[in-house]
Amino acid sequence: MTVRVRIAPSPTGDPHVGTAYMAMFNMIFARHHKGTFLLRIEDTDQSRSRDEYEQNIYRALSWSGIQWDEGPDVGGEYGPYRQSERLHIYKDYAEQLVAEDKAYRCFATAEELAEMRELAAARGGRQGYDRRYRNLSPQEIEERMAAGQAHVIRLKVPLTGECVYNDAIKGRITVPWADVDDQVLLKSDGFPTYHLANIVDDHLMEITHVIRGDEWMSSVPKHVLLYEYFGWTPPVWMHMPLLLGTDGKKLSKRKNPTSIFYYRDSGYLTEAFQNFLTLMGYSMTEDKEVYSLDEIIEAFDTKRIGVSGAVFDVRKLDWLNQQYLINNIPENNLWDRLKEWHFNDEFMQKLMPLCHTRMKTFGEFMELCDFFFKNDLSYTEELFTPKGLSADESALLLQGMIWHMEANENWGRSGFEAASKEVARSFGINHKKILMPVLFTTITGRRQATPLFDSVELLGRDLTRARLLRSIEFLGGISNKKMSALRKAWDAEDCSQLLARNQEKAASK
Repeated sequence: MTVRVRIAPSPTGDPHVGTAYMAMFNMIFARHHKGTFLLRIEDTDQSRSRDEYEQNIYRALSWSGIQWDEGPDVGGEYGPYRQSERLHIYKDYAEQLVAEDKAYRCFATAEELAEMRELAAARGGRQGYDRRYRNLSPQEIEERMAAGQAHVIRLKVPLTGECVYNDAIKGRITVPWADVDDQVLLKSDGFPTYHLANIVDDHLMEITHVIRGDEWMSSVPKHVLLYEYFGWTPPVWMHMPLLLGTDGKKLSKRKNPTSIFYYRDSGYLTEAFQNFLTLMGYSMTEDKEVYSLDEIIEAFDTKRIGVSGAVFDVRKLDWLNQQYLINNIPENNLWDRLKEWHFNDEFMQKLMPLCHTRMKTFGEFMELCDFFFKNDLSYTEELFTPKGLSADESALLLQGMIWHMEANENWGRSGFEAASKEVARSFGINHKKILMPVLFTTITGRRQATPLFDSVELLGRDLTRARLLRSIEFLGGISNKKMSALRKAWDAEDCSQLLARNQEKAASK
């Protein structure tokens, strides 16, 4: 058997470190077995998919040192490798399942689905679709379709019994069918869901092993059933440990920098980043921690993959990166590598207009601009609390900044400026005297530096977002209760009352 594995990211946002993590182990597995590793773009979510995000996937994975043998950008005999170009294939297979009574047409409206969720929540039962359209007669279906009623196609899951399958890492897994919902396979707009497209593509592209994260294990019963219904041989399932933050919880972009570009722009070496990713849930013999990609490809053994979560600890990455800096970059090449990173003419020519009129001597350059070249800024609570603003309140303002820029997908100069004005308006505070000092501290770590909005433009999305997150963390974070209250106030476009209540509580203590 020729090993064929794949990574299938969706182009719906920043390229996530979890994507690089899975891509790395798929590539290692393929290279170890002299097989093929392909990249497939799962762009069926048309409301969120962007061409720029797809291009970022290629750039981010390439910087991570990941190379694929087949894909949208390199071709291959199993293409097309972009799901939006394969829609007719999925529709045919969905209709096949309907014709064989293994799937059915569901006419539930959005209002009906909301009602089902509310009723299930009130009863304390499993929240999901209640299968009310599962047993319509052919005549009823025909009448509804003739009337032009929108519908989806759902998988007909057994009502009794168990799904039993083997995972090459986790072992034998048993799931009661009663815990599995009738999954939507084809949406009313003709686009497939992940579950149908994933299975069909993996079969047609002759994928032999599916290597992915633990978070997909709940979907396996649906996939096992689809393989059974189509009469196809399923691949070998291999679910890797989930990436965890240092708090032991799932790595979340709410608390952590998760974009691959953040690590690139922060000055980490590709080789160290690769090495770090392979430490996630895998252990080399003799607990070896520093090794090349070729070494792990040669020695790779699935028995050495862990079953518990893998902690994504940046302190370990810092240590690894230093080892590579010391041992892999000669002294006479260090300056060249620094120039490649940020001290190059292209970056400096963008920086010069920002500091030109703000220096009295060249010796003041680094003091004025050092925040462009380092991550750990020296924050003080005093700088974050102008005009009596508390640390808690400053954290809420910064979270509002993140939400505004995420919603508008604009992390540049104009986006940051627009977000600052909207946050000041929503919280009912003075933009210049209260919010601007907080933002200036967040981005630069001081009271005075280069112009704020121009600095944000030059720093870029990932470093800007990371500084907002780190500032919130420095200020004590935001509890789940406060985050929920803030979200409601933010959605109502009026956070002023929330801020006033917070100040009243502080005053009464």
